[in-house]
Amino acid sequence: MNSLQDTIQLNNGVHMPRLGLGVFKVEDGEEVINSVKWAIEHGYKSIDTAAAYQNEEGVGQAIKESGVNREDIFVTSKLWNADQGYEETLEAFETSLNKLGLDYLDLYLIHWPVEGKYKDSWKAMEKLYNDGKIKAIGVSNFQVHHLEDLLQDAAVTPVINQIELHPKLTQEQVRSFCEKQGIAVEAWSPLMQGQILEEPVIKELAEKYNKTAAQIVIRWDLQIGIVTIPKSTKQHRIHQNADVFDFELTKEEVASISALNEDHRVGPDPDNFDF
Repeated sequence: MNSLQDTIQLNNGVHMPRLGLGVFKVEDGEEVINSVKWAIEHGYKSIDTAAAYQNEEGVGQAIKESGVNREDIFVTSKLWNADQGYEETLEAFETSLNKLGLDYLDLYLIHWPVEGKYKDSWKAMEKLYNDGKIKAIGVSNFQVHHLEDLLQDAAVTPVINQIELHPKLTQEQVRSFCEKQGIAVEAWSPLMQGQILEEPVIKELAEKYNKTAAQIVIRWDLQIGIVTIPKSTKQHRIHQNADVFDFELTKEEVASISALNEDHRVGPDPDNFDF
């Protein structure tokens, strides 16, 4: 892990950057355009958005204005719950692609496991993947039982499962299952919406390495082998979040951060959501 250009090879051979920019709750228009442009200018290669974030147009505009070749940027978007089902998924994908102003997506995810619908959605995503409109397909917020259910009928194994993951929610069971299936794991809310940054263990390590608490957590993400997409709308923070390649936590330090786990969520429970 030497730079922002470092990638993980997904189970279908596609290479995905290990560290990217998330744009959840980033307002469409100037705010998201600036965030994405600052990230790309600084060397970020991966941008993660979703239909539900309502900022795909701004993300697409920023990519266009950045002047970087399309194939040098890894773009992820997600299928929203209200758009699940076979035909609905095909339609929602085209809507996202048009908003982004792109010819293809690098990664498309089912945002949440909507009961009775995610299998039909997956069939549609397999079609889009086989038609070459998406380089890779995956899921988000899937628990082990959702994955087991999906894999019973899936012709294509998801490349990734994007889940809430941070030192208070280390998701050992899901990570272990995904590893056995060759499914990569990606963290959303890796900084626990800022709540994790006051933890004494993390603050001590930040002092030791002359880093920010956020940089310590992002480095922990990378060292436990997951993809991570910290979000920020501030240029200096976007730069800081990427400055994690000039130090390495010891095995003991990684373990001490993992030991903070309390199975505590800041986001919705994938087994109990109503949206």
